[in-house]
Amino acid sequence: MDQEAVRGPGGRCVETTAARHMRDLDRAEALRLLSTVPLGRIVFTHHALPAVRPVNHFVSGGDIVIRIHEDGALGALVAHSDAPGVVVAYEADVIDPVTHLGWSVIVTGYARVVADPEEVHRYAHLLHPWVTYPMTGVLRIRSDLVTGFRLEGDPTRPVPAVRS
Repeated sequence: MDQEAVRGPGGRCVETTAARHMRDLDRAEALRLLSTVPLGRIVFTHHALPAVRPVNHFVSGGDIVIRIHEDGALGALVAHSDAPGVVVAYEADVIDPVTHLGWSVIVTGYARVVADPEEVHRYAHLLHPWVTYPMTGVLRIRSDLVTGFRLEGDPTRPVPAVRS
C-alpha cells in the first residue's frame, strides 16, 4: 500500500512512494488524539544529557499525567513539589508501518509533582503502571506548547495495491 511501480529508465520497474502529505494539527485536535493512546515518551534532561523514557499517561484538562517512582530518573527530576517545574517534552504517535499514515503530537511544558494526596490517590486508580515496580508519585505536565501533524494520503490519488 505504500509503494507503487512505475517504468524507469531502460524499462525497469522502479518503486515509488505513494502520495501523502503532512497536515498540521491545531491544539484541540492534537490533545484529543493524544488522549486516545495510553503510551508516549517523556523527554527530559538527566545528568546534563537528553533522556527519553516510555511511559503510560492520560490527559486531564489538557495536561499530561504520568506516574513515577522515587528511585527513577523522573523522580529525581522533580524532587521538590514547591519548585516551579522542569521543562520537558512529551511525544506520542500512531503511524501505520505499512501505509506510513497516522499522526504525531509533541507537548512541551513544565512538569511538576502532584502534591495533593486526594489527586494522587485518584490518579493512582486511573493510571496503572505497566511494570511491577511500585509507583509512588504522580507527575503533571502542563501543555504550554502543543504541536502535531497528521500524515494523510493524497485524496486525489488512490493508495496503490500491494504487489505480490
